[in-house]
Amino acid sequence: MNPLNAVALAAESVPERQYTHHEGRGPTPHRSNPVVIHRELTTLDVRPGHEVAEFGTGSGLSGALLAELVGPTGSVTSLDIDEFLVRWANLIHRERGIDNVRCHTADGTAGFAARAPYHRMVAWCTPPLLPKAWVDQVVDGGLIVAPLPIAAVPNMTVVAKIRVSGGKPTVEAVFTGGYIEATSSPKTDLDLPGRWVDWEMRVPAPSWISIAWREEDDPLHTGARTALERLLKDAYTEPYGGAEVDWPSWRTFAATLGDHRLTTAGLSPDLWAIGHTTATTAAVIQQNGTILADRSDSPSLAVLRGWLQQWEAVGRPAPETYTPALVRTGGGEGPEGWDLRLSW
Repeated sequence: MNPLNAVALAAESVPERQYTHHEGRGPTPHRSNPVVIHRELTTLDVRPGHEVAEFGTGSGLSGALLAELVGPTGSVTSLDIDEFLVRWANLIHRERGIDNVRCHTADGTAGFAARAPYHRMVAWCTPPLLPKAWVDQVVDGGLIVAPLPIAAVPNMTVVAKIRVSGGKPTVEAVFTGGYIEATSSPKTDLDLPGRWVDWEMRVPAPSWISIAWREEDDPLHTGARTALERLLKDAYTEPYGGAEVDWPSWRTFAATLGDHRLTTAGLSPDLWAIGHTTATTAAVIQQNGTILADRSDSPSLAVLRGWLQQWEAVGRPAPETYTPALVRTGGGEGPEGWDLRLSW
């Protein structure tokens, strides 16, 4: 059956609100848009009889859809770091009489070797890189669909379709998207990134900053702290002169520049910002098109304007148009796996 039709048919059999708004548990904020879930599951191309692993149990809805797709001869292993979510998802599955999906409390970045190998893997949370454990636990020719960072700052992600052959992963396609960061403990503040936050302010209002040049900063995070303060206090502002900012296109382009001064920030509720910072200057553009800088003649502002001009000059490319590459990393101090990088 066509994967799109298979997912649509599975969705007809799964009562969405029983998972997302269960009367005993209440609504869970730890859930993805059903439209996006259907897209990722269509890309995953799950077949009857498959063994599937998912990372990020959430409300349990995605696991229920996978259970329908693999049928009675297949099975689904669902992992989440949050024991509360795992217990409730298992209960709701049992209430519906589903016995081919089991949820476990575990750190999904390590995979789940006890039930490997898997024909398919899908992630609803973003690891810091493509873990070697995932690749090792997939059958030859198997697929992984997961959000991956394209720069070492938050909110710079795409969803990748990865084929594993001969123990090596190859990206077949990338799509716009991203999910909550994978963390080693349950995440309670869904507005704060779970990784790569270099300085955070909680008064007078929550704000944070992430700098790709953190290795150059001192132990007191003076560079990150100063940059955030400059953007919050008496900042110079100007509106972006171009059309409305296409955020998925802009953030992907900014990540592909490869500039280690890349910075992301959250300066106000529900508004992300991307820009350039140094130990003495700072400039970012927010999702609403407002540009903030430490001063009108800021060197960082000049760099940011140049980036935006380049982005406009190449036609605001969609994330899907970039060339992906996986770069092997780790084996020393960091985790083993592959970094995803895009080029134009």
